[in-house]
Amino acid sequence: MKLTIGWLYPQLMSTYGDRGNIITLQKRCWWRGIDAQVISLDIDFPEKQLEKCDLLFMGGAQDTQQKIVSEDLKKKSEILSSLINAGLPGLYICGAYQFLGNYYKEADGTKIPGLGILDLYTENPGTPNPRLIGNIVFTPRIQGEFGMQPILGFENHGGRTYLGKSVKPFGKVVKGFGNNDEDTTEGAIYKNSIGSYLHGPILPKNPELADYLIKTALERKYKKIVKLKKLNDEIEQKAREVVAKRLNIDL
Repeated sequence: MKLTIGWLYPQLMSTYGDRGNIITLQKRCWWRGIDAQVISLDIDFPEKQLEKCDLLFMGGAQDTQQKIVSEDLKKKSEILSSLINAGLPGLYICGAYQFLGNYYKEADGTKIPGLGILDLYTENPGTPNPRLIGNIVFTPRIQGEFGMQPILGFENHGGRTYLGKSVKPFGKVVKGFGNNDEDTTEGAIYKNSIGSYLHGPILPKNPELADYLIKTALERKYKKIVKLKKLNDEIEQKAREVVAKRLNIDL
């Protein structure tokens, strides 16, 4: 079997080590004999390349990079919206997650339109409100082939995201801030797309989530139930234990 992973804006939207998610997806495919190829989709990429992808990923960045990407993404919003609504799996982290919403309101009140694909919006309250930074753990709504442990990671965002009625939260926060430090939600799920604030990156620490994305992409592509070979995740589990210790929680 083969998977084509589309990496959206790797040169600009990978400020916080989120390329580790791409490495994890590709390695966990290769270890199972699945041919996983990565297509880099940078500024001005032909939008038809999106149609070749079985799985999409996009990371986060700082404001300057996000503004550049935002302008380019607007040109592809129609096809991206069509693919997401058709169930194309994807993982969108921090700034990428915010892009998919209706708008982002900056601290000075400036409202930047989003792609409007997900029913959510983000507002940055600015000073004196602190950025939401630290390790986080939450209980996910989804279950993978091998179950799904609590999701662990690291968040660092000034924006507060609020979900509309047509999207569900990715999970419920146990410790940490999540979408807005108010309603205990973290991230969002719509169709087969997942938005989250977790850097770190998220997939190396949460291999069951990586497998969920791989399995979902394969089943959509090949239109059949796919059974993934179970891998030895001892090292990944040790990384999880380090985060759990910092949060003073038991896994």
